[in-house]
Amino acid sequence: MSYSHQSMGSGFRNARGYEFGRTYVVRPKGKHQATLVWLHGLGDNGSSSSQLMESLHLPNIKWICPTAPTRPVSSLGGYTCTAWFDVGEISEDSHDDLEGLDASASHIANLLSSEPADVKVGIGGFSMGAAISLYSATCYALGRYGTGHTYPINLRAVVGLSGWLPGWKSLRNKIECSYEAARRAASLPIILTHGTADDLVPYRFGEKSAQSLGMAGFRQAVFKPYEGLGHYTVPKELDEVVQWLTTRLGLEGSR
Repeated sequence: MSYSHQSMGSGFRNARGYEFGRTYVVRPKGKHQATLVWLHGLGDNGSSSSQLMESLHLPNIKWICPTAPTRPVSSLGGYTCTAWFDVGEISEDSHDDLEGLDASASHIANLLSSEPADVKVGIGGFSMGAAISLYSATCYALGRYGTGHTYPINLRAVVGLSGWLPGWKSLRNKIECSYEAARRAASLPIILTHGTADDLVPYRFGEKSAQSLGMAGFRQAVFKPYEGLGHYTVPKELDEVVQWLTTRLGLEGSR
């Protein structure tokens, strides 16, 4: 495979004290037109993400595949594994780990910060990785992290597979308070996909996330349900994501 371990190495500790694992990079086989960070699900790592991205027919995209910090996870009874943030039971009233969300969103933004100015950048992920992708989309729209610090990346596309939107309850009010936030939200293409038979992140949370984004002014957010699909990806779903990215990012020679 043509991916290589990024130079920052393993054990990278960001300013918030979270130690992130190894980052893998899939180099573009054609003209470098876009760079996307792809985020794995709970307990996984950047290596498996890079192998999945390597299999997609998107020769003009560079993929950056980081590994989440290893940390105790409440939903697993405190068991330690790779996780972008702490999560308990996914429910309407669940508490968001804003410190963990901001730490991961900041780490991802740093990975994109040195990309060339003429390269379009985006974020995508599966499950918990999708949650961080959508959270990053809200940070982009608001222009800041949950802590209030400035969000520095001009996102051009966001992908969320089998995930959910942290902070969905308060998002609309936050966006409506700012003309610039509303403008950025309206301009950002987002695709969400979810299986109707998902037993880990129930389908209704994917659907609710898409509705919340739409109500908050993310006019280019689309939601694609997959009948009978569980908590995993299938080729048809990935093919649709490839087509969507090709169109939304204006990629050349991807077919």
